[in-house]
Amino acid sequence: MIAKFRRLAVSAQPTLSLRPATSADIPAITAIYGPNVREGIASFEYEVPDEAEMGRRQSAVLAAGYPYLVAEMGGAVAGYAYASAYRSRPGYRFACENSVYVAPPAQGKGVGKALLTRLIDDCTALGYRQMIAVIGNLGNHGSIALHRATGFTVVGVLPSIGWKLDRWVDCVLMQRSLGEGDTSSPIRD
Repeated sequence: MIAKFRRLAVSAQPTLSLRPATSADIPAITAIYGPNVREGIASFEYEVPDEAEMGRRQSAVLAAGYPYLVAEMGGAVAGYAYASAYRSRPGYRFACENSVYVAPPAQGKGVGKALLTRLIDDCTALGYRQMIAVIGNLGNHGSIALHRATGFTVVGVLPSIGWKLDRWVDCVLMQRSLGEGDTSSPIRD
């Protein structure tokens, strides 16, 4: 009887689907990001960006040629992820940085891992060789575990680099090679 109940509970979980984000997703993306700004230390912003600003940010990411994804569960946006430039100087052009945010009700259900795995694949296909994660808060065990599970390693900690919610906050730097990584030149003749 218990096994039968478990099968029913598993089958009742909404299907997870990933797709490129569009401007129509901005209200949901803004709603997911807002609490991270107001109450969390994963983001070092102090003021929650409005939908217009989040739309501008999405447009800038897409205009630069980076992937921007959403995950849907049960017809609702459950999380989003995107890549962006790690640094602006040309020597960094084969490295990108990831950002992944999951709505609280969807956390722990594989949404973050699905988004990050797809983002890794998309960035590899675009020719990037390294992906960087800049994780606010050494105590952000969920994000650190997510990145470890998708092949990232900790490459450093910036102690007390940010000030948020009346305290100093560390940043954890994690890195993952993409494709051939540093085993060959990314420049092809």
